[in-house]
Amino acid sequence: MTLLDHPRTDSTLEAAQSVSPGADAERPADVSAWVAELAELMQPADIHWCDGSTRERHELLQLLVSNGTIEQLNPELRPYSFLARSHEADVARLESRTFICSAEQIDAGPTNNWADPVRMRAEVTDLLRGSMRGRTMYVMPFSMGPIGSPMAKLGVQVTDSPYVVVSTGTMTRMGTAALDAIAAGAEWVPAIHSVGAPLAPGEKDAAWPCNDTKYIVHFPETREIFSYGSAYGGNAILAKKAFALRIASVQARDEGWLAEHMLIIKVTAPTGRAYHLAAAFPSACGKTNLAMLSPSIPGWTVETIGDDIAWLRIGADGRLRAINPEAGFFGVAPGTSATTNPTAMDTLWGNTVFTNVAKTEDGDVWWEGMTSAPPARLIDWRGNAWTPESGVPAAHPNSRFTVSARQCPSIASTWEDPEGVVIDAIIFGGRRATNVPLVVEARDWDHGVFLGATIASEQTAAAEGTVGELRRDPFAMLPFCGYNMGDYFAHWLDFGRRLRRSARVPRVFQVNWFRKGADGSFLWPGFGENARVLQWMVERLDGTACAEDSPLGSIPTADGLNLDGLDLSEDRVRELFAQDKGALLAEADDIEGFFATFGDRLPAELDRQLDLLRRRLAD
Repeated sequence: MTLLDHPRTDSTLEAAQSVSPGADAERPADVSAWVAELAELMQPADIHWCDGSTRERHELLQLLVSNGTIEQLNPELRPYSFLARSHEADVARLESRTFICSAEQIDAGPTNNWADPVRMRAEVTDLLRGSMRGRTMYVMPFSMGPIGSPMAKLGVQVTDSPYVVVSTGTMTRMGTAALDAIAAGAEWVPAIHSVGAPLAPGEKDAAWPCNDTKYIVHFPETREIFSYGSAYGGNAILAKKAFALRIASVQARDEGWLAEHMLIIKVTAPTGRAYHLAAAFPSACGKTNLAMLSPSIPGWTVETIGDDIAWLRIGADGRLRAINPEAGFFGVAPGTSATTNPTAMDTLWGNTVFTNVAKTEDGDVWWEGMTSAPPARLIDWRGNAWTPESGVPAAHPNSRFTVSARQCPSIASTWEDPEGVVIDAIIFGGRRATNVPLVVEARDWDHGVFLGATIASEQTAAAEGTVGELRRDPFAMLPFCGYNMGDYFAHWLDFGRRLRRSARVPRVFQVNWFRKGADGSFLWPGFGENARVLQWMVERLDGTACAEDSPLGSIPTADGLNLDGLDLSEDRVRELFAQDKGALLAEADDIEGFFATFGDRLPAELDRQLDLLRRRLAD
């Protein structure tokens, strides 16, 4: 596997093996040769092969403390937890600097930034040359999914950021066991990352090293990832969005499965019967809240399988099965509280790395929405003194927490089932102030694909762009699909045909917790009350809940949704499900314009579904 254009020599292979202690002979030859090649290019001062041990994590955290990258929080309030403050120019995913370098531009499609793979490889190789001087190259073998699962995938990332190593150790099964699986013959995806900040002898390091020049580059045909200049989140933890979605979506297309930006939950009814639901929401639109839902209605429980990514396959029994390929949560902090998400707050009791949140005077963390009133004094995410009169947020709007999934009190006992859990229903949702009802059930799989393909959501701080601006985000995969989304829609439609042959097709729903009334207030209370919508879905699966037809799909009848104990007027409920013909026809025109961007790559079935919507509105 040759990633770079310069030749690899036996001497560089020996150098890479001799720098780091360990059982060199047990390392896969192809991984060792790749590391040697990269060492010759990036010229690190040292090479460390990560074993994923608790001791290694502790040592890396202490190194980060000594470097000034993180500080330890009050151990009595937040045991063995840490706070990182990033560079002000390195705070979110960089969609404008993310590239899909397919051999043909049309295969990247209109939703991706494309660059010629030959030119991009040369450009990134030049940037990487000497980029690790004075630093340690960390070699991180990892598994996405439980090691040994037939649904898991392996990868190896190199990085010069110990912060990225700690984060990857939380988010993946990283270390010796993954390397052993590769040695046993498993295919692996190579991922190269550098902060792009070489150190001269004696030069003082920055607390958060990064580079003004940034690239996150994917080569889908050869399954390679390059990242340069950023140490933040999905730009640098390459196992997450870069591998588990952008590269995995291409693998899934080629191998006949789905790699999706979806949470997975287990919902258990008072009868004791359990259901598994997968749900796609754009970033920062309530995924974590739903993944860790605390139901407000008695007798119902929700358990967590995953909060962000799902890999779905048709099992040997013909049913749709899914795993959460991740091992941790990389969640948005602002808005998370004991009211909105008590399970998340309980998860964060300790053993957590927080990034770009504020620090309290007694050494704990705080962010907007965590309490009803802010503390009188804080240290903000930039490290400056802060008061409520400062006029700026104390925590960055995209500040994060990174914590092991095992620590979540709602984690399901089956969350690491190597065969995956059976998916009974799929949910699509976004943040919409108008037009989209609280809940709609698709007529069939193809109509469900249409609903997924037309998701629109108001922009949040998790990515670049104007906050509040409406954008189409099909399947919540707009920034994450590694190939032409027209082909992606076709893959979903074909996947449904394969499911129909097994007569095991999950139902599809669309939800919108964020609809507003004329006064600008939210019509639905949300959070734990969202369990009432899940109840209606489950009862639809059982055939016990009533629904009526509407232009957009099936909606609950007047008495179909459990509203017991809620102070919602009949007018408010009607507004939650109102479908304005003029507004929806205007939206259909917007969808037509969006579909047109895919040209002849758009499946004819989606044009047909749009025509059916217009006919239903006309009737």
